[in-house]
Amino acid sequence: MVAADVPVDPGRDEAREAAARELSDPAYVSDDPNPLQRAVDWVLDRLGELFAGAGGVSGITAVTVLVVVAVVVAIVIRLRTGRTGRALRSSGEVFGTAVLTAAEHRAAADRAAAAGDLAEAVRERFRAVVRELEQRGVLDARAGRTVDEAASEAGRALPALAGDLRGAAVQFDDVFYGGRPATEEGYRRLVSVDDGVRG
Repeated sequence: MVAADVPVDPGRDEAREAAARELSDPAYVSDDPNPLQRAVDWVLDRLGELFAGAGGVSGITAVTVLVVVAVVVAIVIRLRTGRTGRALRSSGEVFGTAVLTAAEHRAAADRAAAAGDLAEAVRERFRAVVRELEQRGVLDARAGRTVDEAASEAGRALPALAGDLRGAAVQFDDVFYGGRPATEEGYRRLVSVDDGVRG
């Protein structure tokens, strides 16, 4: 725009249009990178400083370090979110702090099932199974026993029920550590395992 074309006293609309044209010029667009680009640049700068401080690391060494870092990050993510993480979390104890009899756990399971809380029913019924095995002397009463330990130890003592006990432990793990919903059918299988242990 030539200076002679600009009115000395522009009106409000003319001034707004002139300002919009001027500010749409690419020279006013910010060259600042987005936050992701800034984060990547920061990491690369830190790695550059690290390599420079190490007396000039070769390109192969730098790539090796980056690959190792990526593998470590992938392993950490896998441990926290994948099946491995669920397996690590499934080492949780069977019982909480309260000490109940098998009959009391069974009654709590029945109440939870009647209320539609199948997850709690599964937990309490599995606890009833383990407590029953302790009360009958099949398992020693031991604090801190995990779900998997209970199934393995009981399966060795009662080989005919080993598969059912393992299935009950897997169901418990899937519901409480794997985030799967409890089902009526699964709960009925657990009741059957409990009946088998009592019989």
